Amino acid sequence: MSRAANIYRLGIKELWSLARDPVMLVLIAFTFTVMIYVAATAMPEQLHHAPIGIVDEDKSQLSSRIISAFHPPRFIPTTDLDIAQMDTELDAGHQTFVINIPPDFQRDMLAGRAPAIQLNVDATRMSQAFTGSGYIQQIIQTEVMEFMQRHRVVQTAPVTLALRNRFNPNLTPSWFGALNELINLITMLSIILTGAALIREREHGTVEHLLVMPVTPGEIMFAKIWSMVLVVVCASFISLKFVIQGALEVPVQGSHALFFVGVVLHLFATASMGIYMATVARSMPRFGLLMIMTLIPLEMLSGGITPSESMPEIVQHLMQAAPTTHFVSLSKAILFRGAGIEVVWQSLMALLLIGIVLYILALGRFRKTINTME
Repeated sequence: MSRAANIYRLGIKELWSLARDPVMLVLIAFTFTVMIYVAATAMPEQLHHAPIGIVDEDKSQLSSRIISAFHPPRFIPTTDLDIAQMDTELDAGHQTFVINIPPDFQRDMLAGRAPAIQLNVDATRMSQAFTGSGYIQQIIQTEVMEFMQRHRVVQTAPVTLALRNRFNPNLTPSWFGALNELINLITMLSIILTGAALIREREHGTVEHLLVMPVTPGEIMFAKIWSMVLVVVCASFISLKFVIQGALEVPVQGSHALFFVGVVLHLFATASMGIYMATVARSMPRFGLLMIMTLIPLEMLSGGITPSESMPEIVQHLMQAAPTTHFVSLSKAILFRGAGIEVVWQSLMALLLIGIVLYILALGRFRKTINTME
C-alpha cells in the first residue's frame, strides 16, 4: 500500500509540473486539435480548387467546349487570358495551369492535321502540378474525341466490374487522414511528455530531492508513466469525440473502449521508450535530435503510411519488435473496420509483451542513471 501511495503522489506531482508548463500545454492542445484538423483537410493528393487560365486564340465551338469542361471543385472558374499575359500570370503565381489553344484549332482538327494544345504548368506547386496535369490531359482528350464523333459515346465493356468500397464508400480522404494523424500523434506525445518530464527533473535539480526520499527508482519511473499516459489518453479521447467525430464528422466503426485499451498498452510501451531515450540524451536538445531519429522510422515503417506488406521482408520482420506496428494494425482494425477482440487480441498481447520488455530496459537504464547521481 505504501508503494501504491508513493506512485500515486509522485504521479500527481508530475501532473502539477505539467500544468505549470505552458509550452507543453499549448503543444498538447495544438497537437490534438489543429494538427489533426489540418492533416484531415489538407490532403495534397486531391486536386481541389486549382487555378487555371485559358488563352483561347481559336474562339471556336470546340475551344468553348474544352473551356467549359473545367469547373469546380477540381478547378476554380477559368480565367480568360491573352498570349501576353500567360508568362506573367505563371511568374506571379496567380495560375497553376495555363492552356493555350492555338488559332484555327478546330479547323485543323476537322482537316486531320493533329494540332497541338500547349499546357503550361507551374511545377513549383508540385502536388497540384502532378495530379492536375493528368486530369487536364484526360479532360481535353475526352472533349476532342466526343466532338469529332459528333456525340458522346458510352462504351460498353465486355465485363462489368461491381465495385463496392467498404468502410469508406465515398473515398473521403479526411476519414483516413484524421484517424492516421491521431494514431501518429499518440505515439509522438507519449514519448515527448515522459522524456521531457525526466529531463525537466534533471534541469531543475528536483531529482536530487527525490533521491533523499523513501522512494525507489521503479516508483519514480512508474509514476511518470501513469501520469503522462493519463494525459495522452484524455487528450486523445477529447480529440476523437470533438475534433474527429464532431468537427470533421468522421464515423468511427468500432468500440471506443477496445481502442483505448490498445492505446493504454501502446502508451505503456512508448512512455517507457521515452524514459529510456531521456536517460540517454540527458538534455532537451539531444532528446529532440534523438526523437527525430526514432519517430520518423517508427511512423514511416509501421504501416500507417505504406502497408507493411509493400516493404522488404527484413523490414517487416524488424518492425514486429516496434509497438507502433501493432498499434497501427489494431487501431485501423477497430476504428475503420469495426473489429472486435477476437480480431485484435494478438496485437494487444504483442503490445503488452513489448511494453514489458521496454519497461524493464528503461528501468535498468534509469536505475543506472540514478546511481551515477548519488
